[in-house]
Amino acid sequence: MAVNLQIPARENVHSVKGVRIGIGSAGIKTPGKKDLTIFVLEPGSTVAGVFTRNRFKAAPVQVCEKHLAAGQPIRALIVNTGNANAGTGAQGLDRARNMAACVAQALSLDEQSVLPFSTGVILEPLPIEKIEKAVPQALENLSESNWFDAAYSIMTTDTLPKIHSRKTEIAGHSVTLTGISKGAGMIRPNMATMLSYLATDAFIAQPILNKLAKSVADRSFNRITVDGDTSTNDSFIIMATGQGGLRIESEDDPRLPELEAALEAAALDLATKIVRDGEGATKFMTIQVEKAASAQEALKVAYAVAHSPLVKTAFFASDPNLGRILCAIGYAGIEDLDVSKVNLWLGDVWVARNGGRNPEYKEEDGQRVMKEAEILVRIELNRGNDSETVYTCDFSHDYVSINADYRS
Repeated sequence: MAVNLQIPARENVHSVKGVRIGIGSAGIKTPGKKDLTIFVLEPGSTVAGVFTRNRFKAAPVQVCEKHLAAGQPIRALIVNTGNANAGTGAQGLDRARNMAACVAQALSLDEQSVLPFSTGVILEPLPIEKIEKAVPQALENLSESNWFDAAYSIMTTDTLPKIHSRKTEIAGHSVTLTGISKGAGMIRPNMATMLSYLATDAFIAQPILNKLAKSVADRSFNRITVDGDTSTNDSFIIMATGQGGLRIESEDDPRLPELEAALEAAALDLATKIVRDGEGATKFMTIQVEKAASAQEALKVAYAVAHSPLVKTAFFASDPNLGRILCAIGYAGIEDLDVSKVNLWLGDVWVARNGGRNPEYKEEDGQRVMKEAEILVRIELNRGNDSETVYTCDFSHDYVSINADYRS
């Protein structure tokens, strides 16, 4: 059950000039399911990506990184669901390359101009024959208006599609940003079992886009966690087609910060939608750590709280057993933490003051906040001036059921 996840109406999802999307059915896991998606980009587009830090990188991730490093313009992306092509060895690499080669041949492109992506069950051979058979079908319905359907076609255990789309104006130029993402479990910082594709019609020079992809991911997809598991296939891709009026060719361009902020807002929206649709989620929690000695320290504390199964199950039960939060702060890894300076708020309720229970705190106030669908946990360390925010969700009975039955 997704937590306040809003799906825009189809008519409010803007096409991005220079991006065409085709959707097909390979029947990889479920016969008849739309499980193959192809993006085709106009010449002159730039593409950058950020990928999983899991050492067991899936075969398509390895191929994508190699193709991007080659420096050849990227002209197409192919995405399959139902099979992650991870933990599949040399055979998996061959089949990931075959995915790219199949699209390249059909579009008269070089193989290195195509990026392959897979998501689904790990340790299973990729049925490449099914994918190759479905590629012509996907290419037959290429359209700039297929973003809405593509959001559905890349879903796995997601209950709802994740879509962001908006038009904005930067320095007198109209700029379109549209993106989709998928992910519901195996989600934690350093990317996770998620895929996200964000496109803009602005032109962004390749070296600048490479930096933007990393900085935008750090402030969005690397600030979410569902269950603390870093997967093998996570990928975040930014595509800039250059088909609009705005062109960013220098890091000194005064318009760059505004465009970066727009990309970050879009990515953060897509990222938090993944948390809102976390497997079995009933609560969406924002963990905000303030007055830390450094950003890294603030993140340590935020993640310790966000990853704690005891904290997450207490939120599911609406049980203000808030000593669990203090416990997580204490084991976050700050050796010289002075707990007598720590303050904790749950929404508008001051729970812990100077490391102990606030004398004015009443459990019924904590329970009132715990029953809400969206909850802010604010932690004040009083060690410095840095702050960070992480987004997470609760653990419910359904989380266990979904993951126990995933391969069934």
